[in-house]
Amino acid sequence: MILISADELAAELASDHPPVVLDVRWTLGGPPGDAAHRAGHVPGAVFVPLDAELAAHGEPTDGRHRLPAPEDLQRAARRWGVDDDSRVVVYDDNGNLAAARAWWLLRWAGLDDVRLLDGALAAWVAGGHELETGDVVPAPGDVTLTSGALPVLELEDVAAFAATGVLLDARAGERYRGEVEPIDPKAGHIPGARSAPTTDNLAEDGRFRSPEELRARFAALGADDSRPVAAYCGSGVTAAHEVAALAIAGVDAALYPGSWSQWSNLDLPVATGAD
Repeated sequence: MILISADELAAELASDHPPVVLDVRWTLGGPPGDAAHRAGHVPGAVFVPLDAELAAHGEPTDGRHRLPAPEDLQRAARRWGVDDDSRVVVYDDNGNLAAARAWWLLRWAGLDDVRLLDGALAAWVAGGHELETGDVVPAPGDVTLTSGALPVLELEDVAAFAATGVLLDARAGERYRGEVEPIDPKAGHIPGARSAPTTDNLAEDGRFRSPEELRARFAALGADDSRPVAAYCGSGVTAAHEVAALAIAGVDAALYPGSWSQWSNLDLPVATGAD
């Protein structure tokens, strides 16, 4: 299971074995999400700072949001109160575009039961569920994390993959086409990649489209499980949302963590324009 509804989450929170809930509010270039978290969050939700705990940082040629070392992610997850048998639910306030990073990382690190709150915080509020204010400091957990439970596309394999598989670019179409580039040094896309903006995975209410709709969307892009599929974005955050949407559609996909922030900082070919 990938998704959980607001009503289902409310019921699980009232049970004898409630899930660990993580609030991953974050936007590129925006203010930190901790103030918004303190102003109102799903009861018991722990705030997770994406830049500090869901990424490692190095040279520009490594990409903006490198994958954290498993031991660093494990240390953070224990701070969040995660145990080996924990069920985890993650959300943000923007259609889970950021929260999917936590979903993907925890699954990659070997935790099986991790779900996205479908519709994110807006769905919780729309369902009439109460918000809690202030900080949440849980009892430390004892989870043991590793790495490699989900597939990763390494830099040295990207060009060949784009030529033989289906490489999806999850950024906005204008960034893919090279019309604008607000943060990275070059505009355009990886040659052979196909434009698949991750926002198109969502319906107007911020929930994921149905499995049938997503399956049709990705099949039109060639991602129908007949060839290997991978996704990238600006820095490996919203591409995790694309991987989640593909999984809902029944398509397994790898993540290229370095994404455009790595590719555009290297002496590598760049394509512009539409497909």
